[in-house]
Amino acid sequence: MRFTQFTGDEVQEALGAVGVDSMESLFAPIPDSLRLKRDLNIPAGVSELELLRDAKSLADKNDDCSKLTCFLGAGAYDHFIPTVVDALAGQSEFLTAYTPYQAEASQGILQLFFEFQTLVCQLTGMDIANASMYEVASAAAEAVGMARTINGRRRALVAQTVHPDTRRVLQTYADSQDLEIVVLPDRDGVVDERALEGALDDSMAAVVLQSPNLFGCVERLDRIIDEVHAHGALAIVATDPIAGGVLKPPGAFDADIVVAEGQALGVPLQYGGPYLGLLAGREKYLRKMPGRLVGMSKDRDGRRGFCLVLQTREQHIKRERATSNICTNEGLLAVRAAVHTAAMGRCGISTVASQCFDKAHYAAAEIAKLDGFELRFAAPFFKEFVVRTTRDVTTVLGKCREAGILGGVALKRIDDRFDDCFLVAVTEKRTKGEMDALVAALKGA
Repeated sequence: MRFTQFTGDEVQEALGAVGVDSMESLFAPIPDSLRLKRDLNIPAGVSELELLRDAKSLADKNDDCSKLTCFLGAGAYDHFIPTVVDALAGQSEFLTAYTPYQAEASQGILQLFFEFQTLVCQLTGMDIANASMYEVASAAAEAVGMARTINGRRRALVAQTVHPDTRRVLQTYADSQDLEIVVLPDRDGVVDERALEGALDDSMAAVVLQSPNLFGCVERLDRIIDEVHAHGALAIVATDPIAGGVLKPPGAFDADIVVAEGQALGVPLQYGGPYLGLLAGREKYLRKMPGRLVGMSKDRDGRRGFCLVLQTREQHIKRERATSNICTNEGLLAVRAAVHTAAMGRCGISTVASQCFDKAHYAAAEIAKLDGFELRFAAPFFKEFVVRTTRDVTTVLGKCREAGILGGVALKRIDDRFDDCFLVAVTEKRTKGEMDALVAALKGA
């Protein structure tokens, strides 16, 4: 879509419609001290050919990370995406920024969202799921809002092993919703269960956990969730949807709400987004769920049909009684996740998860043999692990980069307590040769 500038006549017509006679009058309420007193120094216009050439020169400055072996993680992962995902999700019927909702005109996409919800339920072990959220951080914040609506309490415990981006978004939501967020400390890479026992009381609306957590460690959900429920709070678990291929899903431990980042399900690494938030819960909380939910029914001729059975669009928000202000879903990325998960199938997801698990443990064992390197935590892990080194982390990762390897994420960026550590993620795409090359690069750093 090309931009067409307003004509002078159109500007005057708009000014007249709002009851002013000039742009200066329009901006008169703005104090003089807040006005810019210089030109914007915007360059002169250029031709389309010149613009494309300039844009290409800027794009060429980006590193071609596709040529580097990626062991980065901390929330975004280099998983394999079958060709069928691009082929189907790229169809014109799906490739649109608009999220349809008229059932009479949108049966195909509504059916796909319904299947997406079903797949999310299977991955998380929950009863119901909505048609997606923006990403895992806002999904977690919405889940806490659900809990507050369900039990009327105004405090929430959030484990320090939850990704800091998620914790920051939770705090942002809480600041405007009269909700207190209490951070639950970690111990040896997992939730400090003694601290949890001491912090839990009958004022807590929910406890937010992540498993596998920020450090890749698997939390003891079997013990923690029982303790949470004993105080009448809801257990909200953020998880990796791929992990369900080898680990029991949170639903198997009686979690109340499960959220996840769906990037691992057919969404490529693309400078941080857009990504895909998953949210699933118990059926009894259906009417408290944010966003939109697609249902299936039958018409009078017995033919099945799909429609939005729950939706929080702008015109339906009921002020303080609204479950959420989120009024849409990540439609295109939900399509990609549905195609990806259906194409992989139950056995495919299990195979991917098993390869992630086995390869991560091979790499961890080999790195731990190196002088000056060790595993930071003893807790079980899935596909990520923390390495502690006696050497300078920035130098070590820089040497890996020179060898064509993105060796991991420096944890100092996330938590100052771990300035001598970095986080390594190993997916099914990594070969033994690539893992051995990482070990060699670390040894030579």
